[in-house]
Amino acid sequence: MNKKPTLLILAAGMGSRYGGLKQIDSVGPSGETIMDYSIYDAIRAGFDKIVFIIRHDFEEAFREKIVAKYEGKIKIELAFQDPLDLPAGCTFPEGREKPWGTAHAIRSARKVIDAPFAAINADDFYGADAFKRLAEFLSNVDTEARPKRFAMVGYRLDQTLSDNGSVARGICDVAPDGKLLGVTEMTKIAKKPDGAIQNEEDPANPVPLKGDSRVSLNLWGFTPALFDGMEERFAEWFHAHEGQLKAEWYIPFYVDELVKEGQATVDVLPTDSTWFGVTYRDDKPIVVEAIKKLVAAGEYPAKLWA
Repeated sequence: MNKKPTLLILAAGMGSRYGGLKQIDSVGPSGETIMDYSIYDAIRAGFDKIVFIIRHDFEEAFREKIVAKYEGKIKIELAFQDPLDLPAGCTFPEGREKPWGTAHAIRSARKVIDAPFAAINADDFYGADAFKRLAEFLSNVDTEARPKRFAMVGYRLDQTLSDNGSVARGICDVAPDGKLLGVTEMTKIAKKPDGAIQNEEDPANPVPLKGDSRVSLNLWGFTPALFDGMEERFAEWFHAHEGQLKAEWYIPFYVDELVKEGQATVDVLPTDSTWFGVTYRDDKPIVVEAIKKLVAAGEYPAKLWA
């Protein structure tokens, strides 16, 4: 029987995105952040440990303002995304300022993950149903299976859009058996006044999209087998992108490689949960109102951490 699943939260960008931890936006009626709701949903779905991926430079503030809130409620460990944490034979390039991307961030947890785990963004609201589906998969997945067995929660495209501008989404190609065939990254998906949805990367030739298409929002389910061979893969990617000071190694690209090579399969777990995120400043009032309605409907208590 598998160990209870772990929740891996990619939070290394919090300090820069929010302009400092003091400015993490509250969206709940008692000052809750989006991350609070993800952790609450994960705990009630059966996750028993959280690993936060953060940067060394805000560890003290993170422990004080974030970790302290959850002590006594769930086991917590920290792992650190360090730009200098590179495979043997790789040298940090002069002039590089950006971190190495989401795959590098997840790799940072390789020494503290010993159970099937979900990987999420710190600032996305995924919904209770998504965590339930992922917990069920992770609690029953064969961790020794070859090809490796992973999962991804697939959202309806029309439930992940913003009224305030275009968004980037990974459109999933799903086989009849529910396995992921591939993900096409589209960077300028917009909802039109008449309800139509289209990708406008080429304004002269917009691509119409279906609202019920499944999209990836970086809510993944992995086993520790994800780390097998990861060092070699990262080294290959690193050398292939030498001189590109802003290139990033993204987890969807890494998983897509494994799928196409027959090294892994990915179950697409469909959910009707509505995703919320603050892509634009004007999105925040929409998120606040949506959570207010969920509280009124009894989906969440008015104060999560009573």
